[in-house]
Amino acid sequence: MTSYLLLKKAITFGMTLVLVAAYSFVVLADSGKAVGELVVSGGSSSAFVTVNGESAKNGRTVFSSSTLTTPAEFGAVLNLGKAGKIELAPNSTFVLTFDDSSISGELTSGSVTVLNAQHDVQVKTLADTVSLNAGETAAANSAAPAKQTKSGGAGAVKPWVWVAIFGGAVAAVVLATRDDGGTLTGATVVVSPTR
Repeated sequence: MTSYLLLKKAITFGMTLVLVAAYSFVVLADSGKAVGELVVSGGSSSAFVTVNGESAKNGRTVFSSSTLTTPAEFGAVLNLGKAGKIELAPNSTFVLTFDDSSISGELTSGSVTVLNAQHDVQVKTLADTVSLNAGETAAANSAAPAKQTKSGGAGAVKPWVWVAIFGGAVAAVVLATRDDGGTLTGATVVVSPTR
């Protein structure tokens, strides 16, 4: 009985050591650097951009101080975790600087759009340094940010309009099927004789 208990304690102690060792490797593996993910837009499996002069495709990890260049055919979205998300238009060159809470960079060609961000995004363009909020775009040769317009334009139908149309149609059907007594017509009650 004591040999069984001794074996059980040895296995428990060994598993505890393995758990502590594995946890310490996870802690040591954290570099402390903020990382982002690159998503190339262009609808093609051969879509690529360059990161620090190297060809990069979807899923590439991007670090702070990277230089991103998009060709004429493809743009890119940079998911920077908690800091936010930005989009580079085709024909853009952007030196990206970010950490866990802020994004900034230098735009030498093309344009960059802030999709979302914790704080204002500071972008140095050829003309001036601009501060961008979510939905705003900076062009390399512009000193002022431009507001991003949503797709659909001015002719897009708002959702509440569809609700009003549907509600009106239901009301018209109910009114058309009522008789003078206020009950719905067409509802016939059939009573089956009992045998």
